[in-house]
Amino acid sequence: MSRVFYSLSRWPLGLLHLLGAWMGWLAYGLSPSYRRRLVVHARQAGVGRRARWQAVGHAGKMVAELPRLWGRPPDEALGSRVQWRQSEAVQQALDEGHGLLLLTPHLGCFEIVAQAYAERFGAHKPITVLYRPAKQAWLAGIMEHSRNRPGMLASPATLAGVRQMLRALKKGETVGLLPDQVPPEGMGEWAPFFGQSAYTMTMAAKLVAQTGAAVVLLRGERLSLSQRWRQGTDFIVHAQRVHPDTEALLAAGDAAQSAAAINRLMEDLIMQCPAQYLWGYNRYKAPRAEILTSAKGERAA
Repeated sequence: MSRVFYSLSRWPLGLLHLLGAWMGWLAYGLSPSYRRRLVVHARQAGVGRRARWQAVGHAGKMVAELPRLWGRPPDEALGSRVQWRQSEAVQQALDEGHGLLLLTPHLGCFEIVAQAYAERFGAHKPITVLYRPAKQAWLAGIMEHSRNRPGMLASPATLAGVRQMLRALKKGETVGLLPDQVPPEGMGEWAPFFGQSAYTMTMAAKLVAQTGAAVVLLRGERLSLSQRWRQGTDFIVHAQRVHPDTEALLAAGDAAQSAAAINRLMEDLIMQCPAQYLWGYNRYKAPRAEILTSAKGERAA
């Protein structure tokens, strides 16, 4: 499987996206539960039919572009394939010297965001990202290799990984999180998300409360073939500094209020490009009955 994966990494991005769009519609047609979630969640957020249909294809494109992103050699620069919008929001936050927390939902090409940050800012302020290792051995190896790059360190979702993120922020470095995924039981709060209660991680707010880190929202916009031809780039990374009042709310440490604030931030960001959000993700499911552990099986407090 790894040989097939790396073979796909050499395909043109446009061809991968065509394959991905077909995969997205195939999954939509074959899985009634997935189809129901996507439609219900998007409608609940007020997303129109055209954007919902586009979201079906974008979900497949997200999967199909992974070989290209993960299989990219560490010494191969993204260069002009990624352009930034409002990058000064990131630089200004870094200049404050208190650490930087980047929040990115499952929107667009979220995998490109950390790589783009590492290439532009990582030489001076590296980024640490948290991830859950894949169960398949071949995929776990690819993930570990692809997410550890110059200026970028991937840390597994263990207690040791959380401590590593805390150390990074206290050193004035950067941490990246996907705050719209359902955390394990005991590590979140129920809070509104597009009008329905969703179990929401509290880790982001805890990191801000313990370190005083600045918070910036990032999203990686996936461009169509015609857009790429006109603009000369494949992806656009949009940066947006969180309002000081919201940063202060997160730093105050109230779990319920922080979870609600995080969800509002994610809602605003998602609605900037709703056709590229993973509406089929089971966002409202109950949390897993497990706890975060260290590499040695240490119980989390």
